Amino acid sequence: MARSKEFEENVVLDKAMKLFWEQGYEKTSMTDLVEHMGIHRRSLYDTFGDKHTLFLKAMDRFRDKVSAELTGEVKRSKNAAEALQFIFSFMIYGEENSPSGCLMVNSAVELAMRDADVDSKSTESFTLSEQLLKDIILWGQEEGEFTSEYDTGELAEHLHTVCVGLRVMTRTSIPKEKLHRIANLSIKLLDK
Repeated sequence: MARSKEFEENVVLDKAMKLFWEQGYEKTSMTDLVEHMGIHRRSLYDTFGDKHTLFLKAMDRFRDKVSAELTGEVKRSKNAAEALQFIFSFMIYGEENSPSGCLMVNSAVELAMRDADVDSKSTESFTLSEQLLKDIILWGQEEGEFTSEYDTGELAEHLHTVCVGLRVMTRTSIPKEKLHRIANLSIKLLDK
């Protein structure tokens, strides 16, 4: 007789996601995952497959959660400048009770050069982020908040690169004040 699952998949997947986010792929062992997720090794394999498959699922979960949160906040913003302020604050502070930095950025740095799946998922996530920035910039240009002197796509590429840099820098001891200066200048460069 088959046993029923004694856990909610997304809850334990979130635990795995946070552990990978904090420690990275290579440093996280299956024993770490079993202990942190609070499930049996057999259940982990039966539900999520091997470590690599679990990692890819954790990347998907991260992308979906962050994308939903960012998109929701942008839609609630009064104007494009406010939306960009939110994006940059999120890049600097992240989510409450979450590791610093970004699982996608960390994974790209750690593995993308030698893991095609991680490269693909990172690149896909970066493309989504860039599109969100492009939409915000276009909104600001249409409303007369932001300059139209530069191509919207190129501005989005630039801002995305700044965001990735901020996510890396948040994993260091660099003061948040410096990160805010970088973010504020990036927004100011868009002013009309």
